[in-house]
Amino acid sequence: MTGNGLRTFILLAALTGLFMGVGYLVGGPAGAAIALALAAAMNAFAYWNADRIVLRMYNAHEVTPDERDPALLQYARDVVALADGAGLPRPRIYVIDSPQPNAFATGRSPERAAVAATTGLLRTLNRQEVMGVMAHELAHVRNRDTLTMTVTATIAGAIGFLANFALFFGGGRERGGMIAGLLIAILAPIAAGLVQMAISRAREYDADRAGAEIAGNPLWLASALEKIERHARGSVNEQAERNPATAHMFIINPLSGQGADNLFSTHPSTANRIARLRQMAGAAPTPSAGPWGHHGPWGGGLDGESGDVPGRSHGGPWG
Repeated sequence: MTGNGLRTFILLAALTGLFMGVGYLVGGPAGAAIALALAAAMNAFAYWNADRIVLRMYNAHEVTPDERDPALLQYARDVVALADGAGLPRPRIYVIDSPQPNAFATGRSPERAAVAATTGLLRTLNRQEVMGVMAHELAHVRNRDTLTMTVTATIAGAIGFLANFALFFGGGRERGGMIAGLLIAILAPIAAGLVQMAISRAREYDADRAGAEIAGNPLWLASALEKIERHARGSVNEQAERNPATAHMFIINPLSGQGADNLFSTHPSTANRIARLRQMAGAAPTPSAGPWGHHGPWGGGLDGESGDVPGRSHGGPWG
């Protein structure tokens, strides 16, 4: 079992244990047994279907080769070029109608991967910066983070639902009734959030580094993170606010979280991430060099507005 596979197994075990604990407080041993059966079914269902659930949750629209919007078609072709350059299977490509600039990747394996960007991201960033962001998401795919991220979102959301159920129906008089329900409702989502946090921060740093290598220039992602952080605080991602268990999937925390304690953040400090990327650029002998040479994946200079991948054809339906 790979390191990432082991982390996924441990995560599923931890979330299943939390689910059973909440079930026990709600219904005693019988509640724990029912929760175990539900968790087993949920783990299996999440493994096969969690990516579809998350994409549907955000009303994501797939961008296909017959897309008529030139901006969306260019975005999709750029993702294809990056995936080809990184030696990855071409992912399904989605767009989410949200003013908040953000993006995520999902799927149980590189062969089943999907990447999604918001319309706010495509409007706010220039082409280089979008490339930096999507390279970061492809790094998650290459590192096989997407299964962990997507399954966590599904099961953590279920734990929150069960906790809310306990709040309204109590935990039985012998366990303190509504007091037990209140404790479950407060503590279970926090515990699930801490499990998310334990895997999220290191994973984001790893994806930043690998994404910079895929894109060919760490400064593209650094500039993108700076813009996303600035604009994300001024717009609300309504779907994410309704489904906070998915927050860890995004490149930057999509929740407004005004005044929230950093202890419960699923993402590392954006300033720290930018500093590390700039350090990478400073340490590299040719920062703009990458798998496509000194001009990045576009050719024709660093403005990224013309040319295509040197010596590489997109091929297939993308032309």
